[in-house]
Amino acid sequence: MIAHIRGIVTEKYSNHLIVDVQGVGYEMMVPTPDFEATLLNEERQFYTYHAIRENAEDLYGFSTLAAKKIFELLISVQGIGPKAAIAILSLAEAEEVRNAIANADTAFISKASGVGKKSAERVIVDLSDKVGTPSHYGATDVKYAKNTNEPDEALDALIALGFPLKEASQALEKVDVNLPVEERVRLALKNR
Repeated sequence: MIAHIRGIVTEKYSNHLIVDVQGVGYEMMVPTPDFEATLLNEERQFYTYHAIRENAEDLYGFSTLAAKKIFELLISVQGIGPKAAIAILSLAEAEEVRNAIANADTAFISKASGVGKKSAERVIVDLSDKVGTPSHYGATDVKYAKNTNEPDEALDALIALGFPLKEASQALEKVDVNLPVEERVRLALKNR
């Protein structure tokens, strides 16, 4: 399994990137926020999900480990495949998508291309108890704009340490977001 890829982005087209890793080009589909934030000829690392099917092998890339974990939760829902999961993650930054699921915001989820109301409701029912508590309450706007929310490095660190997404977000909810990443991780581990 390919866990992550670090290399130079050599091509971009319709939410696909080609990342050159020492002469080997890996093509991957990424959510819109990651696509828009990526520049040609820059070195980037992407956490990847390698989907193997009977007639195809596809690679999906994410700039944060939290986004990859949300993707994996989404594809665990019956009727949501990798392309629908990417469409949902393309609505906004990963934290906003997680927050929409935690708030049971079916209207937000159903705005994704190829995701209807019933599929959005299934996502909410299956995942609302797995994504942690909402970071804020109320409806989520489809507002993807470049770098609207910085990735939470402390959340990524806890996930890398083996915490499930829900437990990692709960451990960080009472920790001051203005502290350095290392301090936030230390306090989250201490308060657990």
